[in-house]
Amino acid sequence: MSNTLEISTSIPPLIGNFNGQNLKLRQITVEEYDAMIANGVFNENDQVELLNGAILEKMPKGINHANFNDIIGTRLIQQLGDRVCVRNQNPVWLDEFSEPEPDIVLVEPPFQKYFKAHPTPKEIYLILEVSDSTLGYDRNTKGEAYSRAGVCQYIVLNVQEKLLEDYREPSADGFQSKRTYCAGQMFNLVAFPDVSLSVDDLLLIEKS
Repeated sequence: MSNTLEISTSIPPLIGNFNGQNLKLRQITVEEYDAMIANGVFNENDQVELLNGAILEKMPKGINHANFNDIIGTRLIQQLGDRVCVRNQNPVWLDEFSEPEPDIVLVEPPFQKYFKAHPTPKEIYLILEVSDSTLGYDRNTKGEAYSRAGVCQYIVLNVQEKLLEDYREPSADGFQSKRTYCAGQMFNLVAFPDVSLSVDDLLLIEKS
């Protein structure tokens, strides 16, 4: 079952500023990036990911961030069971130049199919990023990349403000639909409209 919209578009060029002059940078492909990993240039201790052809250093996961990842993964498994595979901070293949590692990804089962290749947008039901110190980056840079790839639903968990931002209807120009949910509210999933999830459960908000 596929719940993604295929969008054919090019990624934005990388521009670097050197002594006041903007120069186009050479972008790294996923194939080249994976070869670097295979040849030991990067290992599991290097906190990096590939996005839009750039190798980016990821922010270290703090205690709260790591805890939210575990909580959300557990909640989604409880709600969806074997209808999905839940991936926690593992790579997905978006396009020729992007292989990011989102916090939580729901993908088509079974797990065995991902021994040979990372999940692609056609196999992705949902991407969720836990955002505390990187809200602008998660909303914009990552959101635009996920939208261009045709990911059908993207959620930003705004930990500081205790809000859930739900992005839908991907396009080459970004997600066309955004709804924000707060404490006490429920939302559903594009791929599983029969499943209702609670903002309180994901953000551990105590019910009054």
